[in-house]
Amino acid sequence: MAINTKKNPMPTQAPEVRKHNFEEVATGYTVEIALAEAQRCLNCKNKPCVSGCPVNIDIPGFIGKIKNNDFAGAIQIISQSSALPAVCGRVCPQETQCEAKCTMGVKFEPVAIGRLERFVADWQLAQPARTVTAATPNGHKVAIIGSGPSGLTCAGDLARKGYAVTVYEALHKAGGVLVYGIPEFRLPKRIVAQEIETLRRSGVQFETNVIIGKTLSIDELFEMGYEAVYIGSGAGLPMFLNIPGESLKGVYSANEFLTRANLMQAYLEHPVTPIMKGGKVAVVGGGNVAMDAARTALRLGAEKVDIVYRRSMEELPARHEEVEHVIEEGINFHLLSSPMEILGYCDETDARNPKNGFVTGMRCQQMELGEPDANGRRRPVPIPGSEYTLEIDTVIIAVGTSPNPLIKNTTAGLQVNPKGGIIVDEAGLTNRAGVYAGGDAVTGSATVITAMGAGKRAAKAIDAKLMKR
Repeated sequence: MAINTKKNPMPTQAPEVRKHNFEEVATGYTVEIALAEAQRCLNCKNKPCVSGCPVNIDIPGFIGKIKNNDFAGAIQIISQSSALPAVCGRVCPQETQCEAKCTMGVKFEPVAIGRLERFVADWQLAQPARTVTAATPNGHKVAIIGSGPSGLTCAGDLARKGYAVTVYEALHKAGGVLVYGIPEFRLPKRIVAQEIETLRRSGVQFETNVIIGKTLSIDELFEMGYEAVYIGSGAGLPMFLNIPGESLKGVYSANEFLTRANLMQAYLEHPVTPIMKGGKVAVVGGGNVAMDAARTALRLGAEKVDIVYRRSMEELPARHEEVEHVIEEGINFHLLSSPMEILGYCDETDARNPKNGFVTGMRCQQMELGEPDANGRRRPVPIPGSEYTLEIDTVIIAVGTSPNPLIKNTTAGLQVNPKGGIIVDEAGLTNRAGVYAGGDAVTGSATVITAMGAGKRAAKAIDAKLMKR
């Protein structure tokens, strides 16, 4: 039988339909499509794809189960390594990780590993709720700070070994960036809730509305009997452009904009925490968060959405699939363009002082790519005399985030790097005995699966330390 050289396409909502709703864009493989895609796997003996997976899922193993119509067996294999398969199947950048190592991809398109992972995870979620039995308690207690992907992974791995695990979350819902940062149309909240419920039934306890560093300190956690603490608090502190006009009304960080829309339901007719809807919107940045913010603004009724990015399309860091969806939905790109000033007016006494006024536009200048910077990307260089103005009502700044300084500022002796990331060793141990950290709290903003990998490493190290393995 001839091998299909291309991935089986992912079924999606039509662009003209989906840009007016918050329903999931990708509708998932059918059984028939999943079986056809699984047949493309060569079942390599050396399994290069596994080396590209930060949590080391046995990829040929679970795909082999799909080939044999054993979907239960496939999810069982995945679950040995991943606590969040339905999440990872949707948001992980497989194209730069497992699929980048796929042997099939040497000459043809790689196997659609992420889509197959999502398929079996969704198959499982559609079955009657399976019985989850908590492990036999081993007498040890561990506290997890943050219920994002890193904290959830660490919690799940430790709970399976019999630890009494409590996850402390600052917000009113568990899930971290999975619920406040990633829009419903990419990752439905019900999926996250189901994954968290599975952890809850395995014995993990969740305490929401607890801000470590305010409500409780790390020292107090140890006084409460916890023998180890894992910090997975993410990178929730937004970065800004430091240009004039950022204090105008109608300027948001992407974090604030997406949190209001995703977690606080600002899309409702009479929201508790409103955001500006309609009008002309500019999103500054080129990563996945920028794409999410732009597409969310469109669904909230924006008349026009522009993405302003200072490099070219080739340097755009967002996933190729997300960029395709952005273009299909009619969002515009202003490439090789950098904001200089956000413009506004003030309806108060001094109309010349727009500090507290409303956004009316953004002055930008065109760029060209010069020599590579320290990260190997060509540095944008301003083109003299190329300034122009965008007429807009709302600006969403999506140029990155850094770890929130609250925990390190309230924890005596905890060492951090110049960017605010907690310093850890290979196992995730900080300079404080019993305190571990991982995910974006260490690296700054990164991927879900990278954060999960850090959670797994820390769980292994905590277990080795407490059980003296």
